[in-house]
Amino acid sequence: MVNSTLVATIYVNLVTGNDDNAGSRLSPFKSLTRALKATKAPAIIQLASGIYKATTGEVFPLVIPAGVTVVGNEANKGTGIIISGSGEYQSPSFGTQNITLLLLGNASLLGVTVTNAIAKGTGVWIESAAPTLANNTLINCGREGVFTTGNAKPAIIDNVFVQNLASGLFMARNSKGEVLRNVFQKNPLGIAVSDFAAPLIANNKLSENRTAIALSRDARPVLRQNLIAKNTQGGLLVNGNAVPDLGSAQDPANNIFRESGEFDLQNATSQKLVSVGNQLNPTQVKGLVEFIATTADTPSQVGVSTSFSDLDGHWAAAFVEALVSKGLIKGFPNGTFLPNAPITRAQYAALVSKVFQLPASNNKRNFTDIKPDYWAASVILSAANMGFISGFPDGSFRPEQNLTKIQAIVSVVNGLKLSGGNPNVLTVYRDRAQIPSYATNSLAVATQKLLVVNYPQTEQLEPLRDITRAEVAALIYQALVASGKENSITSPYIVNPQVDTPSFTDIVGHWAEVFIRALVSMDLTHGFADGSYQPDKPMTRAQYAALVAVAFNPTPKRPAPDFTDVPQNFWAYKALQIAASGGFVSGFSDRTFRPDQNVQRLQVIVSLVNGLGLSTTDNNALKVYSDRQAIPEYAQTAVATATQQRIIVNYPDPKLLEPSRPATRAEVAAMIYQALVAIQRTPAINSPYIVLHSSS
Repeated sequence: MVNSTLVATIYVNLVTGNDDNAGSRLSPFKSLTRALKATKAPAIIQLASGIYKATTGEVFPLVIPAGVTVVGNEANKGTGIIISGSGEYQSPSFGTQNITLLLLGNASLLGVTVTNAIAKGTGVWIESAAPTLANNTLINCGREGVFTTGNAKPAIIDNVFVQNLASGLFMARNSKGEVLRNVFQKNPLGIAVSDFAAPLIANNKLSENRTAIALSRDARPVLRQNLIAKNTQGGLLVNGNAVPDLGSAQDPANNIFRESGEFDLQNATSQKLVSVGNQLNPTQVKGLVEFIATTADTPSQVGVSTSFSDLDGHWAAAFVEALVSKGLIKGFPNGTFLPNAPITRAQYAALVSKVFQLPASNNKRNFTDIKPDYWAASVILSAANMGFISGFPDGSFRPEQNLTKIQAIVSVVNGLKLSGGNPNVLTVYRDRAQIPSYATNSLAVATQKLLVVNYPQTEQLEPLRDITRAEVAALIYQALVASGKENSITSPYIVNPQVDTPSFTDIVGHWAEVFIRALVSMDLTHGFADGSYQPDKPMTRAQYAALVAVAFNPTPKRPAPDFTDVPQNFWAYKALQIAASGGFVSGFSDRTFRPDQNVQRLQVIVSLVNGLGLSTTDNNALKVYSDRQAIPEYAQTAVATATQQRIIVNYPDPKLLEPSRPATRAEVAAMIYQALVAIQRTPAINSPYIVLHSSS
């Protein structure tokens, strides 16, 4: 039996609540403790204003389990919604600790104020979990606001850490994760990173602390675009064997240090640090630090002497010549290399077998179309047995078929048994919608290992195109670099997964910020010239069609109609043709499209379901909506399908669909992103406003 259920929303109100109530909006609980006991994940716990403490019924530490989101008021960073208290927690890595909150799994804490005034008290403890902390205030804690340890991989975004007695944030053991756009102010240490922790710390503001960032032991954080100003003692203090990533020639760090009391950067280790692209006062730098200047120009390929007549000035000349010098690859008898020619599957098998010195195969298994006397028979079997290549379901290998770019990338990752990819890095690719679902993890690994080389635009992958001989040479060479067998080559076309998503003046703290930023990073949506995104502005039908065309680039399913009110010189004419022929949009009975009319939420939902060819067998999903009677009969199946596929995003009340209301730019961005998730072209985003469906 299949049931459609919305993620539960539990309400807590100190003034009107009672722990004997049902926890509904009209009958809320009084304590967060009671709500946590009554909650089964996934769930949202909505807190009303007040101070949640022991005298009001809280039992500390409060444990937020995986799949549970505790929400206060994100817009004001939790002002007036205060969780204050302390209880003992037995940490596997640090023993007995006094903490306010423990976050497990993928729990989320959004828009609250946390304080733990007890001596050596911690506000939020994260142990080997991957939660989200966003738009909170961590203040007046007896030790630190947030402590991460074990294999923690949190997302700590847009929080305020102020006046904690030891540090705002402490990251220990093997902690990683992201620390983005937070404010650290008036703490003895803004951020402390120790042991083997290696987080990304980017776009934060650290001011009026004693020391902004302190590193110890073997810490390896990546520091990018932080503003580190007016700290009374110093900006960055490096101790022990710590080595921060302060930029490279291709990826300048762009941290700004200014108005420090004693030092901008103090390297107290015996190792030389390299600083690229940071703003530092040379008189405020202590210890061994090498400064490498950068320019505003894009790095250019260093000229390479080549023996091939068709490689002079070619972008891949350095990669090709490096492999030629090792005897791993050859050109043709006429002195050419044919860098832009495709490579067959058999030729590729021969190349990887030689480069990676694969042992001869004793396996008697053969492909149906590979005869024993075929020139590449032995190397094909060898490469197949080592995991570099595979055949087709019909038992064939198809040796003369050209290899595609994504097949080559997956081949190298599988053959070398590389792992550890984070799908979030795929946002660097503008055409990521074309990445086959089977290849997303391998491509993520390859991207993080710097294997992918794209010319002329690094953000354009073109995964389904035949790979060229030049591209294969670059990929193979980068694989050797990743394996520690060759030195790196400087090239502006090596894909670096650390991208800077454009910011907008009006989406910080907005409920749809994460969806909008994701689409912007994929180059699928843009803001306005004044630096705004205008997330709450309605979207027209033409604007929606243009977004659909670029997001999904659908193959034509039917002839594109000529709408009477859309001339060929209309700005979105081509996009309308693509969206209409792909089955995403259609006109009205009078053959008009009405491009300047606002698109309705229901039209967006039906469009995505129809265009993607999604289906459902259970209309019970409509029961989750309090206004389901407003859904027209013709659209009920599409809405049920979109609900089951988690495409629908409702703010502020997930139960309220409002089908006939004009869709805002934020709502369209959220549902477009969720549609990409549904077809496995992008990683899922955690948001309490996604309407969830569960089966039993």
